[in-house]
Amino acid sequence: MESQVAATAAATVGASARRSPSGAQFRISHGEHRATITEGSAAVREYRVGQRDVFQSFGEHEIAPAYHGAVLIPWPNRVATGRYAFDGEEHQLPITEPERNAALHGLACWLPWTLENHQPDRVSLSFRILPSPGYPFHLDTTVEYRLDHEGLRVTTRSVNAGDRPCPYGLGFHPYVAAAPGSVIDECALTLDVRRRLVPDELLIPKGDESVAGGGYDFRGARQVGSTSLDDAFSDVVRDAQGRSWARLQGVDGRTAAVWADQNFGYWQAYSADRLPEPMARRAMALEPMTAAPNAFNTGDGLIRLDPGESFTAVWGATLL
Repeated sequence: MESQVAATAAATVGASARRSPSGAQFRISHGEHRATITEGSAAVREYRVGQRDVFQSFGEHEIAPAYHGAVLIPWPNRVATGRYAFDGEEHQLPITEPERNAALHGLACWLPWTLENHQPDRVSLSFRILPSPGYPFHLDTTVEYRLDHEGLRVTTRSVNAGDRPCPYGLGFHPYVAAAPGSVIDECALTLDVRRRLVPDELLIPKGDESVAGGGYDFRGARQVGSTSLDDAFSDVVRDAQGRSWARLQGVDGRTAAVWADQNFGYWQAYSADRLPEPMARRAMALEPMTAAPNAFNTGDGLIRLDPGESFTAVWGATLL
């Protein structure tokens, strides 16, 4: 296996890949489904079915504009002021979103992940978080991306490789694409949630409310219009398989959809208003999360991993 991985890596990491800001480019396919996963952030740089984008992509020689397709560990979203307490100890994380004085989207973004296996229809990468002053815990994570006739399936397994319990959360940051040449204003959004986490001016939840009958009620397909979103939602609605869904139907009649298993109890929806042109409002970030924003302080959805304990979660995407 090691020789297979080494040979694949050598074939994939050519001169072009070494020059790419996102590192090596690992391409996978199954039928009309094609995706590219990057060494940096283990991100889904592109995912399309035929000629239709499911996710908004960014160029091989571009820096991901806004966490496009990234893995968010060991917390998704924000930790307010970067400060939190765990088992009676205070910790200070680096502030990575200065304008909101927050630690944003974990510790594994923008850094290189290690290739574990690459086959025509799948690729797996791993990342090791070593103890640091803000997160003095040892966490090992492997993510596998696989394509089949149903679409993209992403399996994440994290294990506490240290000798003390650690706090943990997981999220992903796909930007779900509108139809070619259109904007999300023309799309119909469906989001399987019952409650919205009401944010303060720094996007930290200060309470929650029912979405029923209000401007954030997307339980049935509803046109996005001029609605601006950068909101977290909870109390997810699950189908018979235990999945919750987020769907964006374009003017071409096709629906780009993301699903998440029972381990994901939260969604973040961001209408991409602040992305640079020509990307602004051409896609919507529909982010499955196991924990709420600021979970390191509130405990909402926070997972406690004891030494040697593991956590596995699965999400996916497709074009309907």
